[in-house]
Amino acid sequence: MAFTIEAKEALSVVVFNEAYQVRLVSDLAAAQAYYRDVLGCDVDNWGHAVRGGMRLILQQAKQPSDVVPNQASAKRSNYPTDWEGPDLAWDTFVHVDYEQFDLLEQQLRSNGANIIHGPIEATHSNGMTFKNIYVQDPDGYIIVFG
Repeated sequence: MAFTIEAKEALSVVVFNEAYQVRLVSDLAAAQAYYRDVLGCDVDNWGHAVRGGMRLILQQAKQPSDVVPNQASAKRSNYPTDWEGPDLAWDTFVHVDYEQFDLLEQQLRSNGANIIHGPIEATHSNGMTFKNIYVQDPDGYIIVFG
């Protein structure tokens, strides 16, 4: 469907506000406790789990087979650096200030987070150094903090 110039201009003035990822979970109460107690989110009875810019809605799955974390993505060679994509699957990537990363890692460990990879530190071909840590929730969803 092609948009007219007027339609494109009308769309460009609509502001998108925060977005929430919807995550089907096998046990809503357990997921709420994990996101609250381990990841430090504010959690309410609607299923919202929010910490800063990480915003999720946890919803009870109808059946266990409805809980489907992402699979690893295909590699590609056209990123702006030498990176070709993640080696592991992830469902959410949360940007964290580089200076606060070590503190976050300490918090995750002391709260009993299931850290499945990292922390890793590397430098892209453009000179940007980064740190990542992969955390898996009770339903297998992977959140990368980096």
